[in-house]
Amino acid sequence: MMEYKYMYLLVLPLAAYYAVFDYGPMYGIVLAFKEFNFAKGIMGSPWVGLANFREIFMLDDFWIAFRNTLIISLGRLVFEFPVPIVIALLINEVRRAGARKFYQVVYTFPHFLSWVIVSGIMVNFLGTFGVLNQLLELVGLQKVSLLVDPTYFRSLIYSSSLWKDMGWGTIIYLATIAGIHPALYEAASIDGAGRFQQMLHITWPALKGTVVILLILQVGRTMSSGGGGFDQIFNMYNPAVYEKADILDTYIYRRTFALGSSYGTSTAIGLFKSVINCLLLVLTNRIAKRLGQEGIY
Repeated sequence: MMEYKYMYLLVLPLAAYYAVFDYGPMYGIVLAFKEFNFAKGIMGSPWVGLANFREIFMLDDFWIAFRNTLIISLGRLVFEFPVPIVIALLINEVRRAGARKFYQVVYTFPHFLSWVIVSGIMVNFLGTFGVLNQLLELVGLQKVSLLVDPTYFRSLIYSSSLWKDMGWGTIIYLATIAGIHPALYEAASIDGAGRFQQMLHITWPALKGTVVILLILQVGRTMSSGGGGFDQIFNMYNPAVYEKADILDTYIYRRTFALGSSYGTSTAIGLFKSVINCLLLVLTNRIAKRLGQEGIY
């Protein structure tokens, strides 16, 4: 450690961050098994065993949020997860370096917009008095209320998340592709392989390990609704679409701060969500290793 002491000093701020903001607050998990009392504090509050879990499992709203979380997470896996892979493969096939960089910038830029800004853009375009409805009214058609219609809301979640983050997701894939030795493509070209065959037999095999790791991590965030999660849905949804859009994270927020519910039941929901995520992560990693992939550990 003395030999590499400066390396350890570089790691120290990150280690301190995780210790203070991630591991330190974990003692608060005990609230899931207590009836919180402000006067007595977390450690002094009385134990209630599994009463908080029994209470939340009897709530219809909880199971609606649970179902929505699973559906939206599955939709992200089906509709969102493959898109950055396809875009990375397509950008890699662009021959001109300038054009390749241009596409990367165009696709990546929306990631740096906060969900507050993105939701504002969507309201301005799709709201009752937005651009879309003004155009429909101009041509004599009936207005549509997409943001308050549960039928369309999940589609808006997927499409807005894709627009915002698909370019950011390509960065890791493009970095992996950049590590492929050019001699492999040259040899394949000499053997008569076309661009599609090179992509299929050289680029994709090199990319597959990275795809599996990111897929495992994505499945491990299932109960957090995958990508956008709380930030996206909280800024976009409204009471009219709670039945289709309310996920566990937003349900915890509303139950704790809007409805003034017990901190114990809110913590129990959070702990339940984390345990499910952990189990899914371990299970997906084990399946990946049995299929011959390296996994994450």
